This record gives sequence, C-alpha cells and structure tokens, in this order.
Amino acid sequence: MADTYVVTSKVKKLIKETGGCNTSGETIEVLSEAVRRLCEKGVESAKSDGRKTVMARDIVIDHL
Repeated sequence: MADTYVVTSKVKKLIKETGGCNTSGETIEVLSEAVRRLCEKGVESAKSDGRKTVMARDIVIDHL
C-alpha cells in the first residue's frame, strides 16, 4: 500500500457533510496520489527557480 498524504477522517467527514455520501478507499488513494504529484511538481518548480523552498506559486492546481 502506498503512503497516505491526506487525513482520511477529514476527507470522509467533508464528503459526508457536503453531500451525505460515503467514501471508498480508492478515493483516499487517488487524492493521496494527486497530493504526491503536486508536491513533486512544486519541488521541480522551486528548483528551476533556484530555490530550496516550495512556495504556493509552485503548486498549480488546474482542475478547479
């Protein structure tokens, strides 16, 4: 099993309170993978700018 990068209980609570839906384990896996990829891209962006600090501008979310 891969590492989890989201707080499962918080995600489940949000989904339950927002729409009254349950949350599958796959959902947590997909969200964790998305967070991992965002972080990796943020690191790449920071390094390409010559920085060692990942900043908000390095995290690009294109699905919102």
